[in-house]
Amino acid sequence: MGVDRAVHVVTERRLDQEVEPLATAKLLKAIVEKEKPDLVIVGKQAIDGDNATTGPMLAELLDWPCASFASKLDVGDAEATVERETDAGMETVTIHLPGLVTADLRLNTPRYPKLPNIMKAKKKPLDTFDANDLGVVDLDSIANVVTDVKAPPPRPPGITVSNVDDLIDKLKNEAKVIASPGD
Repeated sequence: MGVDRAVHVVTERRLDQEVEPLATAKLLKAIVEKEKPDLVIVGKQAIDGDNATTGPMLAELLDWPCASFASKLDVGDAEATVERETDAGMETVTIHLPGLVTADLRLNTPRYPKLPNIMKAKKKPLDTFDANDLGVVDLDSIANVVTDVKAPPPRPPGITVSNVDDLIDKLKNEAKVIASPGD
């Protein structure tokens, strides 16, 4: 689907063990430092952890600008302009290159490859790197480890007030969430 080569990073993790976003960002940082691209485009978020943090973490580790949730991307000589959807509408952001962009689902419509192109893709180079060789050796020290799970303490029971004046009095004097005039 348009690549000339691929990179595969091998870890000692089993397939059922998650690599945390920070560890993934550190592995990608090592690859970016080897490859020296002007622009890194990553997905917005993974479907397993749904964190949406790996791209911004990678940008921070590289000390690069980051434009997230891109729905449109225009790349120039020294900068990239990203259009992104926000709750308030569309927003346009320009970053200097080298930089990182996280892609929203609207950025691209995937093309489905035809069989001859799939066969051609099998002949493309695949560079394999070991995580240890990239300097990211202890993925467990980067991982979040759940050591204990406890229920929150029980809440005291609620109270019923007979009228609005009692409610206001309790909010002012007991809960102290309403200030009296002049306080």
